[in-house]
Amino acid sequence: MRFLVLFICSLFLISCNNNVQDDVSVPDNLLKNFTTDVKMVEIEGGEYKPFFGQDSLQYVEVKSFLIDETLVTNADYLKFLKANPQWTKSKVLRLYADENYLANWKTDFEFPEDVSPNAPVTNVSWYAAKAYAEALGKRLPTVDEWEFLGIANNELPDASELPDFTATILKSYQIGERFKIPVKSNAPNYYQVYDLYGSVWEWISDFNSVMITGESRNNNVKSESLFCAGASLTSTDLKNYAAFIRFAMRGSLEAKYCISNLGFRCAKDLN
Repeated sequence: MRFLVLFICSLFLISCNNNVQDDVSVPDNLLKNFTTDVKMVEIEGGEYKPFFGQDSLQYVEVKSFLIDETLVTNADYLKFLKANPQWTKSKVLRLYADENYLANWKTDFEFPEDVSPNAPVTNVSWYAAKAYAEALGKRLPTVDEWEFLGIANNELPDASELPDFTATILKSYQIGERFKIPVKSNAPNYYQVYDLYGSVWEWISDFNSVMITGESRNNNVKSESLFCAGASLTSTDLKNYAAFIRFAMRGSLEAKYCISNLGFRCAKDLN
């Protein structure tokens, strides 16, 4: 437990030193559409108690939406690259991806032989994930959408109060080389969505909102008012170490970062 607390604190110290990412659109006029066979699952909206929020805000409403049942795989990302070669590792602009972008790929269009085509693609930046989603007419999920799904286990839409729920999630975070595990290796959750746990971390559209207050979710409050001490004081469930680690991880990121255990999936508004 002591190690876990130190780990969490160190991540929050990193997040305090990072600039909060503004709402940036990649100026990519050459972005071309492509298709995949990934199934989207319809998620009926509802309410959930956010990990961060003001005392006056106990629950956040999440509207119904669509989300990919799996993480984006190496095979699907390869389709994106072939349609949009400007996002290959040799051509991507360093403004939108650091030097680790697709670092484990052998060439622009060839991922490693020891990694399954059906394993989640990693070492991609937020900008690249956003471009991928837009090329499909989709978007990245929001933090509220992800966390709304994240409280479900295999049988219940909200398992957050079960004694072993957090322990099970924390155990899944200790699995090594999660980027090598093919999608759908584990059973789906209550919503029939795979790999929220036991696989890689996931980019979300508002990953930098880790320190945003409850009211900020609904009124576009600028991020200049955010600070680390405020983040720790607005936690609504200090027992939820698993969520704490997720928010700390997200808060340590910058949009151009490319990390070996960080992937993404797409979402879409329900028309």
